[in-house]
Amino acid sequence: MRKQLSLRAAAQAGFTLIELIIVIVIIGILAAVAIPKYTSLTASAQQASTDGIAGQLASASATNYALKASGTGGVAVDNCTGISALLQGGLPTGYTITAGAIAANASALCTLTGPGSKTATFTGLGI
Repeated sequence: MRKQLSLRAAAQAGFTLIELIIVIVIIGILAAVAIPKYTSLTASAQQASTDGIAGQLASASATNYALKASGTGGVAVDNCTGISALLQGGLPTGYTITAGAIAANASALCTLTGPGSKTATFTGLGI
């Protein structure tokens, strides 16, 4: 009798093949739903990051223009790429500014390219 009970317990231990397949299918379905969402979130984060840096560049350009116009400082800027020097610490790694001339006392639309080839525009002010 004792031998029969131990054989039954051993036969019932573990999962059946059907149970394992069902779990694998459920995990596959969850992965199929989650991966596109993750990709979408990554692209959104890259665009938001690029937009944020573009905003910082526009703000730095406006501040520099105001300082130069008031005679209390500022640096001469005649190209979109020169605006990156106005940021404390410079332009972050992975970002590039498309070169474009900016006339003195005028504004120009500059383009910033960031991670994932995301682009944003900002206004550069020339001095």
